[in-house]
Amino acid sequence: MALILDAGAFVAVDRDDRRVLAMLRVAQQDRVPIRTSGAVVAQVWRHGSRQARLASMLRGVDVAALDDATGRAVGELLRASSTADVVDGHVAALSRRSDTILTSDPTDIAHLLATRRSKSTRIITV
Repeated sequence: MALILDAGAFVAVDRDDRRVLAMLRVAQQDRVPIRTSGAVVAQVWRHGSRQARLASMLRGVDVAALDDATGRAVGELLRASSTADVVDGHVAALSRRSDTILTSDPTDIAHLLATRRSKSTRIITV
């Protein structure tokens, strides 16, 4: 079981969203792995010196690279789902059975997960 963060989760942290901060705190206390895509980091990282909360949070997050093999797999997922968002595709590809994804884009993530036949992944809208 892991917690997968989409850009919406990082934006919520940056905005001091207490609900999301509490979920992350519980995950860390319970030693639940927290993962995200390097592409998500690129979406939310704009001005490091003004994003102290975000920088601090990233220290506890495993950031997965979008390398050649992963890029090809994500591309195939996008083709199969008739979608085009590489970041959402990588977030969906990172998830495993019984993971939870925090996202502000639940419809697209759900569609990608359905395409992968990943029915046991939980989605929480942030």
